[in-house]
Amino acid sequence: MREPDFDLDGWCLDDGEEYHRAAPDTFWIPDRVAREGLQPGDLAKLIFRISVGDPEAPVAVERMWVLVRERIPGGYLGILDNDPVAIEENEEFWSGIELPFAAHHVVNINERNENTIALAAQEPKRHWPKS
Repeated sequence: MREPDFDLDGWCLDDGEEYHRAAPDTFWIPDRVAREGLQPGDLAKLIFRISVGDPEAPVAVERMWVLVRERIPGGYLGILDNDPVAIEENEEFWSGIELPFAAHHVVNINERNENTIALAAQEPKRHWPKS
């Protein structure tokens, strides 16, 4: 399954581990075991790089929560649980869409509860392409 691509999708995910390596004293991330052990219903905070089409500031960076739906080879499929601030509502990239991500993208975790587990079992507004 392909990762989000900035040129193809208009957004991509930043590597949280790279942020941590660049500033280990000020940019905390959960330990690897926690990031690799997410289960359906857990919430993972990811850093999104979004094309906004403004010539003066063409890229917005936002931290948003993603609800883990399932574990897949190499990572997870999740559902975006926030609405991006930098763009208008749309069908391609908005809360409720499915997206893949990996442990190295995760910068924070909120553990699952009954409500988030039930939400993770629901169908997303739009599935991520499987090919």
